[in-house]
Amino acid sequence: MKNLIIILFVVLIPLHSFAQNNPKNEKEDTAMKPSKNDDGEWDLIVIDTQFDYFMNAIAKPMNQYTEANLKSRNTILVNEWNSYFMSGKYRNIIESSIDYDPREEYGIKFEYKLYQVFAYVNWKYKLRMNGLSASDTFR
Repeated sequence: MKNLIIILFVVLIPLHSFAQNNPKNEKEDTAMKPSKNDDGEWDLIVIDTQFDYFMNAIAKPMNQYTEANLKSRNTILVNEWNSYFMSGKYRNIIESSIDYDPREEYGIKFEYKLYQVFAYVNWKYKLRMNGLSASDTFR
């Protein structure tokens, strides 16, 4: 019996040490940040298998927007998105904040793609966002 207790003690102590998790740093940066690609243009990478389908088959073409219109809509949408993130609303959809500076010149391709991310979230998850134009909302 004494040997059994010693064996259990020897086996359980190392297992207990390995089972401990290091707690996550709560201040871990979860913001999506725009970055420049190899050509020096701002780029946005969306990791979702249906996003390419949405862009090719459902999204309105880029020529139907102006850069100024997209920038003003994106400013509103990013603020709305970040407020949802900070409040914890829609946690199953919004997993990070967006680091977006409306004074930065991102270019129309980036502004268009960012705007389409919001339209995509509306299309896929039915999340109604106030900054989307009526023609870009899906029910």
